[in-house]
Formats: sequence, C-alpha cells, structure tokens
Amino acid sequence: MKYFAASGEDRRLTTESRQALRGSFIELSDGLTHYELKGPEDGQLVVMAGGLTIPLFYWDGLVTELHARGLRTLTCSAYGRGYSDRVRARYDETLFARQLAELTERLGLTTKPLHIVGTSMGALVTMTYAAQHPSRVSTLTIVGPAGLAKPRPTDPHRLLRNDLLAGVVARTRGRQILQGHLGHNVRDPELGAKLTDMVLEAFRFEGSLYAVFDTLQHLPLSGRDDLFRQTGALGIPTLLLWGDEDNVTPLTHLSAARALLRPQEHHVIPQCGHMAPFERPRHVADQIVPFVAARAERLGS
Repeated sequence: MKYFAASGEDRRLTTESRQALRGSFIELSDGLTHYELKGPEDGQLVVMAGGLTIPLFYWDGLVTELHARGLRTLTCSAYGRGYSDRVRARYDETLFARQLAELTERLGLTTKPLHIVGTSMGALVTMTYAAQHPSRVSTLTIVGPAGLAKPRPTDPHRLLRNDLLAGVVARTRGRQILQGHLGHNVRDPELGAKLTDMVLEAFRFEGSLYAVFDTLQHLPLSGRDDLFRQTGALGIPTLLLWGDEDNVTPLTHLSAARALLRPQEHHVIPQCGHMAPFERPRHVADQIVPFVAARAERLGS
C-alpha cells in the first residue's frame, strides 16, 4: 500500500510538535520512538507493548500502580502510534519486536532479564520478541491477546491484501472504522471517551491511518495458534489476564490460550472490557506485582 496522508491528518510530527510532550525520544534504526522510563531505579523493570492504536499514555494508570509498589516501567508508542515516527516500512510484528529490542538495548536495559507485558496486538509482538530473545525475558504477561480467532474470508488482512483496495478503504472510511473499533474497547462510557480523545489526538498526524491499515495488511490478528504454541514451549513464566466482558478478543478464547501458552497463572478480571490495563489498572497490578516478585525471588534478584 502506497504511503498516504488521510483527510483530517492536519499535522506533521516535528521537533516543535513534540516539544510540549512529556517523555523522551530516541532515534532507532527504523525511526524516532517516544518512550518513558520511570519509577524506582532499583525496581524490577516491566516493559509494555500496546495494541493496534494506542499511545504510551494508555499505560498511565497501570504505571502509577506499579511505581507505588516498587517496580520500574518502560513504555513506548509503537511506530505509527502516539508520537513515534510514521515510518515507511512494512508494519508487522518483526518491525515492532525490533523496536522493542533496539529500545531496550540502546537504553542499556538488557543486562538483566525483563518482565514483558503485551496487550491485544501487543501480545503478538511480545511473543515474537520472546521467541527471538528468550534469555532476555524473565516473565511474560499476556492481556486479552489477539490472534486466537479462526481466520475468515472477511478478516481485514485478507480483504486488504490488494494495495489499491486497502488504500481506498483507508482513505475513505479509515477514520470511521477507527472510531468504531475504539467504541468496542471499554465498558465505561467516560473511559471510552477518554480513550477516543487520546487516540484521535495523535491520529491528527500525517501517516497515522496508513500505519494502522498497513498493520492490518501485514500483521494477522487471527489464526496465530502456532505463535501461541511456540511461546508456551519456551518455558518462560507466563501470566494470562482477560476481561470478562471483552468484546474484541472474547473470553471464549481463554481455554485455547491456556492450552497453547500453558501459563503458570491466569485470572479473569471482573466488569472489564478489552483494555484491562486502562480500565482496571489496580486489578491488573494486583496480579502482575506478586507474579514478578515471585520470579525475582527465585532468581535472587
């Protein structure tokens, strides 16, 4: 699909447009990445990878909870999301896993194994990262993962295989499709409005919808059983979390995820939609903190 700027994308990411933002920026091999490294310097480090559309601000509630309990965090916006570069590259899990690998390496964070958290599409990215760098991963937390639906003829990545069709759909209906997707993510209307504002603000920058639709073309969000099975075979301590009212990656996939991932622990979060770290940060922290602590104690670190 040829790179494009869609209607409504009335800004460009520049040094000036990024100046008012909190966080830091670093140039990696594929482009500039917006990140935040925060929390107690002696705390175990938790690295987070988000879903299809979200900026790093999505993690704020969970980050606050983890810092209060002694953990350090690294969050970033994936390429094409938030205030990271809209790169002219193939948006697939290889790109996003490389971004995570380069970011942690450049920041000097790979001397000790990391605790990795991936939600939705980010779960596929973290599993890819874990397969490539198993010795760097101390624990893996997977939240409402994409990838377990059965492939169908109407799957986006199948419909968008034709570059011309993909470009037309993205330009003419992209923003409408995006807003519809965001509307299904959380139960609480107030939180839903907050999420939509957060995402759409960043989607005013040129190349945002291109990045999402190129991802839908090249990163399959269904039929990924092999990746789950491969991850389960790595032997990395894994925690699986799921919202009980997830309408995007339904709870009906939990049993399949358990069979393939073989997690040490799994928990269903009550009164929660697809975005558990955003909707129920305290509840998610209640599960992550002891899981990380138990692993750190076993390793004597």
